[in-house]
Formats: sequence, structure tokens, C-alpha cells
Amino acid sequence: MDKATLIKNLNEDLSGELGAIIQYLTYAAKVTGPYRPQLAQFFLTEVADEQLHAQYLANKIVALGGEPTTTPRPVAKAQTNKEMLEAILEAERQATKDYAQRAKEADAMGEKGLSVQLEDMVRDESGHSEETERILRDWAVL
Repeated sequence: MDKATLIKNLNEDLSGELGAIIQYLTYAAKVTGPYRPQLAQFFLTEVADEQLHAQYLANKIVALGGEPTTTPRPVAKAQTNKEMLEAILEAERQATKDYAQRAKEADAMGEKGLSVQLEDMVRDESGHSEETERILRDWAVL
């Protein structure tokens, strides 16, 4: 792998983070029902983590000599609270998988600091997935 490929892959990750920010903000606005306050707060709390990830990725892309993308990954359409949570779970699992792969790529290129940061992001995204899974457990259609 070369630096240009790493930059391209990091831009794909950045696109995912930008999409996640939009997804969480949009879903927080759309959530309904008796658990609306709690779900809206859950979604909005995640925005800060995704924003930090996006900022880190943008800075690293520039440091590597690239241009950060401003195009978010498309947000999954979801109408019900359960569909929103399922879409978030899928996105978080994808981010976990992507960052684990990117950490290996960074390590192989001797980018140890990047690799360590990406592993931290794997931990963050895994935590988001686990929390979303717990919310979805025994979900009743309300």
C-alpha cells in the first residue's frame, strides 16, 4: 500500500463520520413516542464522538498531504425508532470494521501514531455498537 491509497481510505472513513454526524442529528429530530427524550439524547450524545473522529481524520489526511473530503456517506432512510437504531447499529459495525482494517494498514506503513488512534476509534465505535444493541434488545414496536 502507498500513501495515496491510505489517504483515499482515510477519506472514505471521513465520509462515513460526516454521514454519521448527519445520521445522528437527523434521527434525533425524527424520533417519536414515549422514549423520544431518551433516544434523542442518545443520538445527540454520539455526535460529539463522531465529530472528534472526523476532525482527527481530516487533520491526518492533510498531514499526509491529502485533501479531506467534504462529502458525507449517504444516510440510511429510516422511519421508525427501531429502523433508526438498526441503521445506526449497521453503520457503527461498519465503522468498527473499517477502522480495524485501517489500523492494520497504518501499522504496515509505519504510521504507529495513526494506528494507535485508529484502534482507539475501534474501541469508541464498538462501544456505540454495544450500547445500540442493548437498546434494541427486547424492543417492542410502540
